[in-house]
Order: sequence, then C-alpha cells, then structure tokens
Amino acid sequence: MAGEKNKKPGQINIELDEKIAEGTYSNLAIINHSVSEFVVDFVSIMPGTPKSKVKSRIILTPQHAKRLMKALHDNVAKFESMHGEIKDYEQPPIPLNFGPTGEA
Repeated sequence: MAGEKNKKPGQINIELDEKIAEGTYSNLAIINHSVSEFVVDFVSIMPGTPKSKVKSRIILTPQHAKRLMKALHDNVAKFESMHGEIKDYEQPPIPLNFGPTGEA
C-alpha cells in the first residue's frame, strides 16, 4: 500500500467522521469512579429546563483519566498564558444522587 510507505513508526492514524466532528455542547461534567474505571458524563443544562439528559459518556481507565487531567491542566495553562486567566464563576450546587461524584 502506498500510504503505508509514508507512515512513520509508532504513528497512529485517527479518523474523525463528520457527525463526531460537529461536537456536542456540554456545560456540566459529572464524574464517577470505581477501582477500575472513571466515568465522565457530559450534560447540557439549560436555564428554565427542568430535565437534562446526558449527551455523552466517556469511560476511562484510571491511567487514562490521570493523563487527561494532566493534558487539560497543560492546555488550560497554555490558554491562560495567551489569553489571560479564565474566570471561574461560582454556580449554585446541582443536587445529584449518583454517589461519589465530582463536577466540572
């Protein structure tokens, strides 16, 4: 195959289809974890709407969750160095009954 000749060793070919490339808006992330995995539910909550649905669920190993945390930290630091501090406005707590969680 001609494309294989130009491929560098260890290079990963990642495909992004059109639907996924559109993205999904989320303004709330709910994080649960067990011994073997982290579950991140992305939710879009709109004012005046009594019910919201999970738009996407991502399940990660603890190692990948830690890599994601580091990558997000690095990217936020780079963003802030270019554009200034991101303001973190306090939001009222959202009552959730999912057990141990974190919100972002």
